[in-house]
Amino acid sequence: MQLHRPDPEFITSGRAKANFALALKLTLAALALLWAVHVVNFLLGYPLNRFGIVPRSADGFAGVFLAPLLHGSFGHLLHNTVPLFVLGTGMLYVYPNASVRVLPMVYIGGGLLVWLVARSSIHIGASGVLYGMLAYVLLSGLLKRDTRAIALSMLVFFLYGGLGSGLLPGVPGISFESHLAGAALGVVGAWRYRRLDIPPRKVYDWENEDDEDEPRGYD
Repeated sequence: MQLHRPDPEFITSGRAKANFALALKLTLAALALLWAVHVVNFLLGYPLNRFGIVPRSADGFAGVFLAPLLHGSFGHLLHNTVPLFVLGTGMLYVYPNASVRVLPMVYIGGGLLVWLVARSSIHIGASGVLYGMLAYVLLSGLLKRDTRAIALSMLVFFLYGGLGSGLLPGVPGISFESHLAGAALGVVGAWRYRRLDIPPRKVYDWENEDDEDEPRGYD
């Protein structure tokens, strides 16, 4: 399969730079929110953690929306922060159109799956969202012919391929169900939106007209 090489003028354009700046700002804002919530939670003695997901409990349903904002310790949050920064910035930059669809699906859908089928416990943390982003980025690199997508996928695999062990049960204090739910929805999102965010490529005079059939994902 022929690789899709983006137009260098698009990569270095003002629009691309603005997209990267926006992706960086949104990611930093999300991380700032996580840290602000955690500091307040810590100062209060972690009372907010009771608002995590409690499977099949009416009182625990609010955790579908609140659990990703809550963490059990500074170490827990710090463990998620760096990969969330890398994946968030990369995903929002390379996949701006798909991100606004996939991230809510992973956030809410993953929480619903945990509420429906997970063990009876309190499930908190943003790692389910993290695994959804990880799965989306890795699979999108395989599905797309875009060299940028492949490069991002390879970088993420090199940095965080070891996180796959988090999909297995048996580690105390780890909600592998959240990881599995997020990863599964990330895979679904990568397949569902595989034709989005294909950047324009440079067309040379000698190329035939068949290349005009290549998908265009930016709007």
